[in-house]
Amino acid sequence: MAKNPSKFVLATKAGMTQIYTDGGDQVAVTVLQVAPNVVTQVKTKEKDGYEAVQLGTGEKKAKRLSKGLRGHFKDLGAFRWTREFTSTAIGDRTLALGDKVDVSIFEPGDVVTVSGFTKGKGFAGAVKRHGFAGMPASHGHKHVQRHVGSIGQRFPQHTLKGLRGPGRDGFEKISMRGLAVMAVDAEQGLLAVKGAVPGAKGSLLTVVA
Repeated sequence: MAKNPSKFVLATKAGMTQIYTDGGDQVAVTVLQVAPNVVTQVKTKEKDGYEAVQLGTGEKKAKRLSKGLRGHFKDLGAFRWTREFTSTAIGDRTLALGDKVDVSIFEPGDVVTVSGFTKGKGFAGAVKRHGFAGMPASHGHKHVQRHVGSIGQRFPQHTLKGLRGPGRDGFEKISMRGLAVMAVDAEQGLLAVKGAVPGAKGSLLTVVA
């Protein structure tokens, strides 16, 4: 994530579609849903040792919040997600507790970085996880087509760290940099960025410029 970004907002992934530019080119875009973000905390150097703002978005039943979060949010709302950004202003606007941030801060042509978690795929074998070719499907290779193969050696007589093998796949934080904003719909709170972004539909994303 960019340090001290000039624009930032929390969004959810709505899906992908295609739009046409003024020149007639077809462009694949990801549509992001940006509900109003509310400033839930402003951190200062005097009190916290650094400057930052915390944004909250999404809806959640108040009874499902912990007492600590209910006290933290006070009367601002019951938010599903909160994230912190190392900046206290958007452009010339200094943010204060309770201020709202929406998609209107962006305009077509802005270049943004979108961060989120990739789809989790659970425990996966080496063929799916790393693209291994597998064993030959010939005589003498029964039930071993998708095995990893030999990973041992005479010295140092144990499996070396870092070798590719089966394991939990996906759900890694990924940042897609240099994505151009293609369209902004302030009325519906939609933001269209060129290309693909990580995560499944409905997952949380951070958008900074």
